[in-house]
Amino acid sequence: MRTETQVLTVVLAFALAACGHEAKPAQTPSTGPDGVATTNALAPQNQRQSAVSMSGDLKCVCGIEDSGAAPKFDFDSALLSSPDRSELDQLATCMTSGPLAGKNIQLVGRADPRGEAEYNMNLGAIRANAVEHYLAQLGVSGSRLATTSRGALDAQGHDDATWAVDRRVDLRLAGR
Repeated sequence: MRTETQVLTVVLAFALAACGHEAKPAQTPSTGPDGVATTNALAPQNQRQSAVSMSGDLKCVCGIEDSGAAPKFDFDSALLSSPDRSELDQLATCMTSGPLAGKNIQLVGRADPRGEAEYNMNLGAIRANAVEHYLAQLGVSGSRLATTSRGALDAQGHDDATWAVDRRVDLRLAGR
């Protein structure tokens, strides 16, 4: 067993090296019919882009194509779109039967700076939990997923376009 772990560690290290990885809302979020957190989104759906932001390490090791889209949830929303689910489907496969089998992932929910600090911290947690729930539905053990929220603590946006980038869930290998 120890030899398998050592071999996996070496393979993962080589894969990472080869990839050149880069080290006021008034509505309350609720759970939709599929169990994934949702809210009454106020932003137009035609502006929707990816709400998950995977580290370069995860994308490289798992062979997930970078769409180049700025990660974002709609305003006051924790709803995962089809592109979000597609990337998470690939990650779940990688974690259950691929190079990340047995590895843990950290999910960090984030929000834009509008709204009260407590609300934004809660919304970030709801977003991270939505991603956790979706991955669990795909067979990834909840014990391998650590969720946390930073709310708007690290938000850098100053207008609609840049606030959109603040509304996301960051996914990265745990311990990095």
